[in-house]
Amino acid sequence: GNLPWKAPVPKKPWTGVYKADKWGNRPPQPTDPNQNGNEIPMSEDCLYLSVATPAKASDERLPVFVMIHGGGFLTGSYSGTQESFVREGIVYVSIEYRLGALGFMSHPELSKEAGGLSGNYGILDQIEALRWVHNNIAAFGGDPEKVTIAGESAGAISVSILCASPLTKGLFRAAICESGSSFWPVGEKRDGNVAVCTVRSAEQAGIGFQKRLGKKNLKQMRKVPFQQLVDNSQTDTFWPVVDGHAIIDDQYKLYEAGQYNDVDILIGTNSDEGSLFAFPMPVEAYQKRVKDIYGDWADRLLEIYPATNEQEACFALSDIFRDGSFAWGTYAWANLQTKTGKGRVYMYYFDQDSENTILRSKRGGASHVAEMPFIYGFSFKGGRMTDTERHMQQIMSRYWINFTKTGNPNGDSLPYWTTYKQDKPTVMIIHEGFHLDRLPNQRQMDFFEAFFKSRRK
Repeated sequence: GNLPWKAPVPKKPWTGVYKADKWGNRPPQPTDPNQNGNEIPMSEDCLYLSVATPAKASDERLPVFVMIHGGGFLTGSYSGTQESFVREGIVYVSIEYRLGALGFMSHPELSKEAGGLSGNYGILDQIEALRWVHNNIAAFGGDPEKVTIAGESAGAISVSILCASPLTKGLFRAAICESGSSFWPVGEKRDGNVAVCTVRSAEQAGIGFQKRLGKKNLKQMRKVPFQQLVDNSQTDTFWPVVDGHAIIDDQYKLYEAGQYNDVDILIGTNSDEGSLFAFPMPVEAYQKRVKDIYGDWADRLLEIYPATNEQEACFALSDIFRDGSFAWGTYAWANLQTKTGKGRVYMYYFDQDSENTILRSKRGGASHVAEMPFIYGFSFKGGRMTDTERHMQQIMSRYWINFTKTGNPNGDSLPYWTTYKQDKPTVMIIHEGFHLDRLPNQRQMDFFEAFFKSRRK
C-alpha cells in the first residue's frame, strides 16, 4: 500500500503466543551467491529480527550482541545465529532492514511528504529494531543497558552511522565494526571517494530511477511490484544520505566536535580488503582512472601505488580501494575518538591468508570478509583452517565475546590488547598469531588523511 518509502512503525502487540519457528522474509534484492539466506523468500514484509538467548529466566540481565548484516546496502539476510556467543552467556540478536531502492531512495515527493526527509529508510529500520531491543530484550533475559551493536562491511558502515546518530542515544553501550565506517566527505555526487550525498542530490537520482521505470509520480511508483524495482535498480547505488535527522552532517566533522555516541569501540580492517573489488587492467587505463578520480593528487598517489603491468595495476587498485574505502575511515575514527571521546578504542589489522574465506588473496593476505570465520566459527564453501588458525579462531572469538560482555577484549590467557594510541604500537596485528604494532600502511593513511581534508568543505 502506502508504506513503501516511509519510516517504520513500532510492532503492534499481539495476544497469546507468537509463533516464531522460521526466518522472516528477506528484503527485495538481487541474487547474491555469497550471501546467506538465499533460500528464504523475498517480500516487502521483511522487517524481522531474531533473538537467541541462553537465559533460563527473564531476570538474568545478560549482555546483548546485535548483528547488522552486510551486503552493500543491496543484498543480505539477518538469518543465522552465532551459537558460540549464546553458549557463552550472550543474548544474540540479528536484525533486518530494507535494502536497495526500497531502503535508500530519495525523491522530491518523498521529501515533501515527510517534511523534507527522504531516503535512509534502511537506517531508520535499524534504529526501530534497536528501540525494540531496548524495550523488550529484558523479557529474554537480556540487559538493555548492556547492548553491543556489530556489523561487517555495509553492516559496519551502518554501525558507524548509528554511533553518530542522535536518534540512537542510550540504545547501546559498545560497537564493533569490521571493515567499514562512514567518515568520507559529503558531496553532491557519489564517485570514487564520496559515498554519502546530500538529500538534494540523492533526490535527483530518485527522479532518474522514476523515469527509468516509466512512471509519472510517486503514487505510480508505489504500485510497481518489488521485483521490477529490483530489476531496474541494479545500475544505481542507493546509499545512506545526510538528511539532518538520522544522519545530521559529515561524520568526520561530528567527531571533531564531539557530537556522537561516545561508546567503547572495537574496529579494524583486512590486509587485502580491496581484492574483492579490483581486476586487472592495462597500466594506461589504471593511470587514467586514478587521474580521473584524484585530479591534482594523482601523481602523488601513483607514486605510492605504482604499477608496471596489468597484474600490478590490479594489486594497486586493490590497495587503493582497501585504504580509501576501508582502512582510512577506521583510522580516522580511531584518531578522532581518542582525541574527543572517553570510550575505549581497540583497533586491529587482520592479515591471515586462510583457505576458509570467500575469496583467496592472490598474493597472500586477508580479503574482504576473511576475518568473519575466525570470530563466528563458520566455513565458506567447506573451507578448512590449519591447526594454527583454529587456535587463532579461539582467541579472536574470545576477544569479541569479552568485549561484548565488558567493553574490553582482554581476558585470562589472551595476548594483551592495549587501547589505541596514534603512532604507537597499539594496533593488534593478526597474522599467524597476535602481536601489537603500528599500522603497516601508515604512509597510505597519511595520503588519504590529506586528500580527504582537501575534499572536505
